[in-house]
Amino acid sequence: MSSIKALVASLVTRLLTSQRLQGFRRKRFALKRRLTGSAAKVIYFHQPDDPYSVLLAAQLVKLKAAYRIELDCYVVPAPEASAAPDLARLMDWSRRDADRLAKQVATELPVTTQFSFLPLATPENLARGADHRKKLGHYLGATLYFEGEWYWGLDRLHYLEQRLQDDGLSVTASSPSAAAYAFAVPQLRFDEVKGVESRRPMIHFFCSLRSPYTYLAAAQVRKLAEHYGADLQLKFVLPMVMRGLPVPWVKRLYILRDAKREAIRLGVPFGSIVDPVGKPVEAGLALLHYAIPRGNGSAMLESFLEAVFAQGIDAGSSAGLLAIAQRAGLTSGDVQAALADVSWRAVAETNRNDMLTGGIWGVPSFCVNDRPLLWGQDRLWMLEEDVISELRSVVHRQGLSEGAP
Repeated sequence: MSSIKALVASLVTRLLTSQRLQGFRRKRFALKRRLTGSAAKVIYFHQPDDPYSVLLAAQLVKLKAAYRIELDCYVVPAPEASAAPDLARLMDWSRRDADRLAKQVATELPVTTQFSFLPLATPENLARGADHRKKLGHYLGATLYFEGEWYWGLDRLHYLEQRLQDDGLSVTASSPSAAAYAFAVPQLRFDEVKGVESRRPMIHFFCSLRSPYTYLAAAQVRKLAEHYGADLQLKFVLPMVMRGLPVPWVKRLYILRDAKREAIRLGVPFGSIVDPVGKPVEAGLALLHYAIPRGNGSAMLESFLEAVFAQGIDAGSSAGLLAIAQRAGLTSGDVQAALADVSWRAVAETNRNDMLTGGIWGVPSFCVNDRPLLWGQDRLWMLEEDVISELRSVVHRQGLSEGAP
């Protein structure tokens, strides 16, 4: 990519993720609503066979009672293949993930998919919902739309509630907050088992160099592994679009804006982006493959991702790639040696097959030892629970061994 194109790309993404522009849009919507005397309308799109939709729908009665809003509900079909290219794995993951998520929020996963406030899932209603969702600019079920912005599932409900509170729409000064649904940051707890040396847990981390969510997860996963004395194995894969899987613009735009608000919450810079798709990703993976056995893997992964998602560095330029590598402790000679080695391609393919065998098709995903794979930077709390569970089992076995005659 030329320096001019890289600059333009960085400017465009900064604009699309601008907090100032977001604030302006919010004020414009609120002013229009007040001038016309309109109700604050939250639009909900429910997918009847989607466990996340069922979980979210169970919370909407409380949401409506807590805020002065009008709730407009639609039923929608499963996302199109272009937005969910591996629907079978998505549905399987959704079921087990939603079940564990329900336990986290101390609720039962409702057995019904029909709530009194939802329209029946007739072909006509499903088509109408799909058309309206597409018109407003989304592709998933379990989504809430409010005045220009989207909120997916329980994981993003707290953002909607905060916005409603900020806009003075709380019924009372003590309207409940959904902050309990913001799970993404590991707590780094259970210090009494830190440092257990026998059978250190292994964290398998499937990552991509074009995934903003991998960027948000990378440092967190590393810190989690360091805190609990776990070994971290980086298992890089090619980005979905470079594996022949489509990523429609509407999906890319939602991910971009969603990653921005998550980055703000995490205190991570984000938004000055130069897309590394193609040759820059290939060069980055060659460097990552070279760095991993030399102990620089995490540093290389984080340096590359921060460069392309936060600093507007063009990884496709020689100067940009060298700067990324040097921050990770590599030399220009290392860069030349890494780029001359194409064995990373076979490793990336092996990693992809491992990920698919584990029932997950995208990144970031991770697991501890041979436990089931988890998907998404929102599930680092699950990863932490699994690490702690593995450590507890080690302590338990050590205790039995020491107490044996």
